[in-house]
Amino acid sequence: MCANLATKSPIPVLAYDLNSAAVSKAVGLGAIAARDLEHVASADIVFVCVPGEEETRSIFLDEDGLCDHARKGTTFIDCTTATVDVNHQVAEALRSLDCEFADAPVARGVPNAVDGTLSITVGAEPEVFDRIAPWLGYMGSDVAYCGPVGTGTVIKLMNNMVLFENVSALAEAMAIATRAGVDRSRVFDLLGQGSADSFALRRHGAFMTSGDYPDDRFPTSYSAKDLDYALALADDLGVNAAGARLVRERFAEAIERGLGHLYSPVVYELFEDK
Repeated sequence: MCANLATKSPIPVLAYDLNSAAVSKAVGLGAIAARDLEHVASADIVFVCVPGEEETRSIFLDEDGLCDHARKGTTFIDCTTATVDVNHQVAEALRSLDCEFADAPVARGVPNAVDGTLSITVGAEPEVFDRIAPWLGYMGSDVAYCGPVGTGTVIKLMNNMVLFENVSALAEAMAIATRAGVDRSRVFDLLGQGSADSFALRRHGAFMTSGDYPDDRFPTSYSAKDLDYALALADDLGVNAAGARLVRERFAEAIERGLGHLYSPVVYELFEDK
């Protein structure tokens, strides 16, 4: 994401990360290394993308965080998959500083982040969205306005919940089909010819077919975290999300088996072992 900003933006881009190798890579693509969060906050538009709610809260609200250094008029955009609650807390803190906030979580995964073809769902005031949309367009091919602060996160959590339920269903289908005599290498090609075809089948199914689960993509432990956020939202709204709860149990089992660092299609291994 930072690489696409650095190579496409008409103005300088600062890069900051606790991982110095990541900063060096961004600098190699034209970014300028930021010294610390105070330096980051000197930008007119600040993008944040961290693992989850805890990190978002820390980056913005802890002592010496972005809110401590925010300048009047700065727009902050959180691309993290976090929670609606933390979106509102951060937005309120920034509003008191005469700053703007948008939640703009990203979807589709690492390959699309590299290609600049992410899906980005945005919660913000309409005029804030209009201002930041061109910058989001450097990182994503589909940038959608969802409504006020928090709604971008709602849609992203629902996106992930549906995706994870699809991945779980694919694992079930693979287990049933192969035990019934269908060649493993053909299951998802054949399903893809019918109405079962989907993004999940084409991308995640390939890893179930090969049995090779990468450790450099969104890990199952992060998927479990996002599903926890979705289930908490469902509980708050009185929705019985039984399907999502089943998937969460499967993620928990995969993590317990030491597979949490691998891409979520690894849930198929729960069926393979049995």
